Amino acid sequence: MNAAPPDERPLDRLPAAAAAPLEGPVMMHQHWDDLAFLHWAVDPALVAPHLPPGVRPDVLDGVTYVGLIPFTLRGAGPGRLPAVPWFGTFLETNVRMYSVDDAGRRGVVFASLDATRLAVVLGARLVFGLPYRWSRMRRAQREREGAREFAWTCRTPAGVRSRVVVREGADELGADDEVARFVTARFGLHVAHLGRTWWVANEHEEWPLRSARVLALDDGLLAAAGFPGLAGRAPDHVAFSRRVTTRFALPRELAAPPAR
Repeated sequence: MNAAPPDERPLDRLPAAAAAPLEGPVMMHQHWDDLAFLHWAVDPALVAPHLPPGVRPDVLDGVTYVGLIPFTLRGAGPGRLPAVPWFGTFLETNVRMYSVDDAGRRGVVFASLDATRLAVVLGARLVFGLPYRWSRMRRAQREREGAREFAWTCRTPAGVRSRVVVREGADELGADDEVARFVTARFGLHVAHLGRTWWVANEHEEWPLRSARVLALDDGLLAAAGFPGLAGRAPDHVAFSRRVTTRFALPRELAAPPAR
């Protein structure tokens, strides 16, 4: 029996919950702290034009997701060396999509990344082709009624604004939350750079996810990234995580699919 073409291979319904060990040297390490995951279910056809060549939308129950994720990136450093002081810690908000390639690697594609460190923005754009912007961001935290609340604000150089306020819940999200697994069990990214598509693998522990509630949302980043109208309705899924530690491998070029 002939094997199915690469883009027709059946995938497991959900991505693996744990990362495979990295192959080769560690390129960098960093912590991701106090992340809010806001996600909207969308038609895969809406996402497909935003993905690099050789990559297609990953789908769960007929839909894919677009995420708005503000957080603190802390303690970044090269290889296995210590974190870079000051430059290695900054605020970030990204808009991301969910992808799969012909080898079955399920990752993320960033539609935009806003960060508060100019050197990081310039380096990531030059070396990896990632769509970073140097933006103004603020983060505030307070305790109210025994729960933590976080507020993030962002303003891009073009004047696009975003404000997200989230309350962290007490309930842990278990294995039965399939959307949480689908959008967070992602151990790599796809990116187009220098006329090619690259895969950058990463590894981290399973996300310690909690429930969360959006208290306020006034966002222009989604529309600026090519998804107008999403911020005008409530997210379909919201979660919160306090921290994971992640390590990245060196980029690998996607192999071209075999001729047919």
